[in-house]
Amino acid sequence: MPNHIFGRSTKGQLPTAVAGDGCYLIDSSGKRYFDGSGGAAVSCLGHSNAHVRAALHDQLDQLAFAHTGFFTSDAAEKLADRLVAAAPEGVDRVYLVSGGSEAVEAALKLARQYFMEIGQPERHRVIARRQSYHGNTLGALAAGGNEWRRAQFAPLLVETSHISPCYEYRERRDGESLEDYGLRSANELEAEILRLGPESVMAFVAEPVVGATSGAVPAVAGYLKRIREICDQYGILLILDEVMCGMGRTGHLFACLEDGVAPDMITIAKGLGAGYQPIGALLVQGKIYDAVASGSGFFQHGHTYMGHAMAAAAANAVLDEIEGNNLLALVREQGDKLDAALRAEFGQHPHVGDIRGRGLFRGVELVEDRETKKPFDPARKLHAKIKANAFEAGLICYPMGGTIDGVNGDHILLAPPFIIEDAQIDEVVTKLSGAITGALAA
Repeated sequence: MPNHIFGRSTKGQLPTAVAGDGCYLIDSSGKRYFDGSGGAAVSCLGHSNAHVRAALHDQLDQLAFAHTGFFTSDAAEKLADRLVAAAPEGVDRVYLVSGGSEAVEAALKLARQYFMEIGQPERHRVIARRQSYHGNTLGALAAGGNEWRRAQFAPLLVETSHISPCYEYRERRDGESLEDYGLRSANELEAEILRLGPESVMAFVAEPVVGATSGAVPAVAGYLKRIREICDQYGILLILDEVMCGMGRTGHLFACLEDGVAPDMITIAKGLGAGYQPIGALLVQGKIYDAVASGSGFFQHGHTYMGHAMAAAAANAVLDEIEGNNLLALVREQGDKLDAALRAEFGQHPHVGDIRGRGLFRGVELVEDRETKKPFDPARKLHAKIKANAFEAGLICYPMGGTIDGVNGDHILLAPPFIIEDAQIDEVVTKLSGAITGALAA
């Protein structure tokens, strides 16, 4: 049978997914795979949620699509109201898009337009962090700090400054307290602002808990509060990218709520639609919307499928499930159990350097030497072998290499559905252990 799909890779033949059953995906041969990463932190409700499916059928019977240049929809209006009600203080408007990259791209363009609207056209520079990831469109890719993803497209990318990540395992000095480390790391932002010239900087972009590129690395306590202070001091917008870590993944609908920080913009996606529809959103403070409304009155941006009624209906149903079934508390509870199981299995493993994360967003970092934290030779492609071994055993996980300067290092990201049961936690850890053992022996 000919294959005309241009997939992510031209090598090998992928199995065909034909069904979903809770936390499992099923291929055409009948093999079941536990979705231990939620795809890419997407499928937070599993793959057969009856309420979401019914909501999509109902919406399809009423209205599938109406272009937002002409109409709004009840589903989109309802979703925006719910997101604003749950968001950090001051967030007042929601710009609906179709995914995470679109949300970040919109944030960057809106940041630029905001400063044009308020009479500060000299502000155009973006500061972000190394070993971050903000999406694959050119603006989002430029903001990201993953060198491997950026390298071949570098001539196309707008210049962006990158400071150190808040990566306690790798960056904290011997004898340095967590608080002192967090302040030192955050203060790099001020130094970079001063180097560039405060009048030229428009935004700082960061993930509260870094996702795929570094493997569920949370900011240490106090870091984001200091970042907020610096942004306020110099009149810079704080954009928090919660595309992976938001929408309940860490046990809070918005991850930054745990840090006690209200950003100027938040980007969300992935878990917002739980995989049932492609949807993302940019949430903004009222002052940003008001600047546009009282100025040009038009955000010079847009996508055909933004505010799609079917996608908004799915997101509303996802929020119904999260809120109605108290899933945020369950994420925190099951996240603690997953963390405990990982530590019991790998806490003394000679090649596991760090176990970290929040809620059901957990990372395991592999090292050649625990004492020196020396990473494995990237030529071993350890992360790829772990992924292949786990998949063969019926576990989907999200390994990545390049945690050190985009060149060396391996980690595994776990982001299972919120409905994971205790026995399934044991299944995930057992299969992951076997996959790591096999990869190390290869």
